[in-house]
Amino acid sequence: MTPTLLIADDEALLARVLESELKSLWPEARIVSVVHDGMAALAAAREHQPRVVFLDIRMPGMSGMDVARELIEFDIPPLVVFVTAYDQFALEAFERAAVDYVLKPVQRERLEATVCRLKERLQVMADAEDGQADDEADDSAGEEAAVLDTDRLGQLLARLELLEHATPAGAQRQYLRFIKALVGQEVRIIPVDEVIYLEATDKYVNVVSSAGEALIRTSLRELTQQLDPERFWQVHRGTVVNIDCVASAVNQSLGRLSLRLRDRPELLPVARQYAHLFKQM
Repeated sequence: MTPTLLIADDEALLARVLESELKSLWPEARIVSVVHDGMAALAAAREHQPRVVFLDIRMPGMSGMDVARELIEFDIPPLVVFVTAYDQFALEAFERAAVDYVLKPVQRERLEATVCRLKERLQVMADAEDGQADDEADDSAGEEAAVLDTDRLGQLLARLELLEHATPAGAQRQYLRFIKALVGQEVRIIPVDEVIYLEATDKYVNVVSSAGEALIRTSLRELTQQLDPERFWQVHRGTVVNIDCVASAVNQSLGRLSLRLRDRPELLPVARQYAHLFKQM
């Protein structure tokens, strides 16, 4: 099967250079689209379902990190290579997560090594899809490899997000202690300690606490940035949970998890990119 590639970089010249180098180093591959912003990248990925996506991290509107979060949820998630100008400190996150990256400006030797690794990963998947495995255990090799890839990407995105919102050295971070929500004719004061989980609903966030539920008119991202990340974990694009209120993580299939809460009946689904948070220690 011909490998299909997607390139997304907001700098048109760099995108053309990357396209040219890939055509030279990987002539059997087909570049299905070259786009210059995050929304276009996501639309092209949904249309063409490429096997590999080269993503610029910094793009207008929707960043490469935002696009990657969406790609993880595809039925067949593509392999992701980040094209980045990050400094060495941030690059440690890439190395630790074993997710590939290419530095700007693109160096041919580094790109060649990346292409070799991509070919190896795609071959493992192709062998499994073609039914070349000898037994039932090996038959799931491609699925396990895909889950591992998405786990690694999820870990990387979590680390990069922490780097972006890191508190400057010596500064004391103050987290939100109360959430104020309008309920009928009164403003309810909800202690953050009583919050069980937060759920995005259209233009609102539903605050689920031990005292009940209340809607607040703010974005989930804006609210989450004011909460202690060691206690409030994002587990889905629209869900943040107080980890103190989680009783267990229930394994579904293919790396899919749901969270069972203490003293509540509902299960909270965990997106693939956050599944690594609940792997057995």
